[in-house]
Amino acid sequence: MATTSAGLLPFRRLPDGGVEVLLGHMGGPFWARKDAGSWSLLKGELEPGEEPHAAAVREAAEELGLELPPSSGPDLELGEVRQRAGKVVHAWAREWPEPGPDLSAISSNTVEIEWPPRSGKRLEIPEIDRVAWFAPDDARRVVVSAQAAFVDRLVEALAD
Repeated sequence: MATTSAGLLPFRRLPDGGVEVLLGHMGGPFWARKDAGSWSLLKGELEPGEEPHAAAVREAAEELGLELPPSSGPDLELGEVRQRAGKVVHAWAREWPEPGPDLSAISSNTVEIEWPPRSGKRLEIPEIDRVAWFAPDDARRVVVSAQAAFVDRLVEALAD
């Protein structure tokens, strides 16, 4: 059975009318030197019985290691996508008001992995090792391919 994750796509409006989205770069040695396809929404798996939107907000706060801004209205539902490996991801977007998060204060939660694979050695790594703001075109280039749909859906919703 495919796993289900939920995530949040923080965004900010720019003075010129544009928008940027906040993505996290996946942590650990496998992703260390990769750029394209190695960035993601702030997301994670649902706890048993957890409502997807609540999971999205919880996971974003855990991966950033800081409190999210309160929503100025309901978070914007971006639907779901199925990633190549079969994982289903549900997403919402939330506007991050100025001045935005202090990106140097980001402190992701950690996860334990086996590294190198099949070595029996365990390594504790941050789920995300850094975050950055991206214009939509740049976000589509670096984000996990299926998640580019969330960027498109956000841009369409903000244009309406």
